[in-house]
Amino acid sequence: MSANSAESLQRLEVVLVKAGRTKIRYEAELLTDDGTRVTVRAPWAGEGVRDFGFVRFEPGDVFTEHYWRDRWYAVKEVRDAEGILKGWYCDITRPAVLNGAELVVEDLDLDLWVSADGKEVLRLDEDEFEESGLTQTDPEAASAAWAALNELEQLARPRGAGNCATSHDAPAADIEGPFPPL
Repeated sequence: MSANSAESLQRLEVVLVKAGRTKIRYEAELLTDDGTRVTVRAPWAGEGVRDFGFVRFEPGDVFTEHYWRDRWYAVKEVRDAEGILKGWYCDITRPAVLNGAELVVEDLDLDLWVSADGKEVLRLDEDEFEESGLTQTDPEAASAAWAALNELEQLARPRGAGNCATSHDAPAADIEGPFPPL
């Protein structure tokens, strides 16, 4: 059994890095690791309430987070304390790296929000991305980030509302809702 196999770990520490510094670190329950995608579940790790205007993240919210070793994004299903789906928050990131019990993900500023009904698809933080200077310092990564944002937006839009109800206990093999199996 390898050090990165799902059987050897039940909990991971998710480490989100931004601009070379750790932005946040939190413990998560490992749900699956198929060698390409790592899926974890964790409570809202921020302090207090974060109101974005289109959604509020708050204590009691549960995030089921999908990270890929070969894709430039992460998809996070967000539910409230009662299990009601709020939507999907998608981070544009470099491919995830699992080092032992640490899942390290570098946030590249671009984000996408998809409401629970699939009707609202919002591109976020494009100004922050431009200000980051990544286009000048790492043009290949910047190009991959834009491509990932465009891909996620395309995945989110065609299916629309109506397929978004999943439970906390649903298998993590496929992401349901506006996203086809990723």
